[in-house]
Amino acid sequence: MTAVRTDGAHRPAAGALRLVESRTTRPTTVEITDYVRAMSVHCPYLAPSVEHGLTAWTVYEAAGEPPEVEAEVFRAGVRAAEWVRTRLSRPRGALVCENLAVFGAGREVLAWPHWALKNLYGPVGVMFGKFPLGEQVADHRGRTVPEPPVSFLAVRAAVRARDPLFLSRTPDLADLVAEAADDGRDVFAGLPREWPDVKRWAQRRLPKR
Repeated sequence: MTAVRTDGAHRPAAGALRLVESRTTRPTTVEITDYVRAMSVHCPYLAPSVEHGLTAWTVYEAAGEPPEVEAEVFRAGVRAAEWVRTRLSRPRGALVCENLAVFGAGREVLAWPHWALKNLYGPVGVMFGKFPLGEQVADHRGRTVPEPPVSFLAVRAAVRARDPLFLSRTPDLADLVAEAADDGRDVFAGLPREWPDVKRWAQRRLPKR
């Protein structure tokens, strides 16, 4: 498994991403109660996750230029993913969900970290969701998903029977998630670790049109 510290979900990112609120199941800096309730209609795992205290939020504020914020979002995502990995084999591990909220961020600083993280962690059974502020999308049934109160990335256990449905535009990734298993590997083995290099790697993994 990668050497990234698994307590990193509690640590602030440096520089371009300022910590606003440390990891908590009841954030006070952003109102998420109504949003989570509305989202439970679209995700059958969310309500039981919240009920058992397994949905957590770490809240940041973008405090730098977009390229620097993008890099810090990626690093925060790696820490959250490693945190989730340590809990997948525990009771109710499938319900663990870490959310990284970023005030002052939008799609432009979430998109590439989200894509890179999905490709790194999908094969070991960790999924990432991207929810930019001001953007409404439809779920796989065509129902409108509520607009989030703040931009955030969601990090959770992959559901092999369902998640490939959300990845129809990226069939190679869908196949990897469908067969995902965490064998303890370092997801960065043979790959660069610095964000500019990781981003270039992720760009090469875009599906061909």
